Amino acid sequence: MFAKVYQYKFPGLTEAKVAATFCSDYLGKQITKYNFQSLNILIGKEGNLSIFIKFSTIEKLKRYENESDQFIKELKQTFVFKENQYAGVFVYNYESEATSSEIKMSTQAAS
Repeated sequence: MFAKVYQYKFPGLTEAKVAATFCSDYLGKQITKYNFQSLNILIGKEGNLSIFIKFSTIEKLKRYENESDQFIKELKQTFVFKENQYAGVFVYNYESEATSSEIKMSTQAAS
């Protein structure tokens, strides 16, 4: 599993919330185009914003990186923040899937 990680530090929580809305909207529209395996956006109480985008192959990650300039450009034109970003490989990843072990049975009433 491959990932693109963005880490931003905004002046405060309010700015981070507004930026998170922008990022969620923009990146959410890119899920199908770039075949994201997953997209996670987290806000910290001190104005931190972290974005994790997972890809199933290095080729998909590279394609996204080659074409993601517009996202960064719009973010920089709109907000003031400190930035750190990098691409990496997940060494360990655990995610529990939401499943239900409940089986519901229904019977139709006899006429």
